[in-house]
Amino acid sequence: MSKDFYAALKNRRSIYGISKEQVVSDDKIQEVIREAVKYTPSAFNSQSARVVLLLDEHHDKFWDITKETLRKIVGNDEQFASTAEKMGAFRSGYGTVLFFEDDSVVEGLQSNFPLYKDNFPIWSHHSSGMLQFVIWTGLEAEGYGASLQHYNPVIDDQVKKEWNIPDSWKLIAQLPFGKPTVQPGEKEFQPLEQRIKVFK
Repeated sequence: MSKDFYAALKNRRSIYGISKEQVVSDDKIQEVIREAVKYTPSAFNSQSARVVLLLDEHHDKFWDITKETLRKIVGNDEQFASTAEKMGAFRSGYGTVLFFEDDSVVEGLQSNFPLYKDNFPIWSHHSSGMLQFVIWTGLEAEGYGASLQHYNPVIDDQVKKEWNIPDSWKLIAQLPFGKPTVQPGEKEFQPLEQRIKVFK
């Protein structure tokens, strides 16, 4: 990793201007994802996270599907213009990471540990959120910019059909990434004294 942990943490931002220019090898991108999936914690070590990496024409196809699905929902061309612009911006990137949770794993935990039944779906989302953050930050550390998107569940059926995704995989989020073409504005922070309490 080319940056230390805190530098990567500080530099991870939502980057909406991205290009298809390659920053690191596809093997390196896959390494970031493999390491993140392997080492990100999960409740009861359930390892319920599933990830699909879309590159090249698969990345483009995903955003084409998303655009056309949303067009059918919005209907009005004038209202759809800003959505189409967003889809074009995401499609301009190098790749997309799709985050899933395997419901069959969650349901198995609910069956085996009924006392915590109601908590397992919540914990599953906690784990997914951590994985999203780790991969997002890992890609940033390698020089890519990204933003987290949520076009599920309206695209779920089309995505599962196009890439032969198991029925038990539930789509949680999408992360389009690419070489940054713009820099984000200054980030504003609420006073930490209002957000953190320390007792010692």
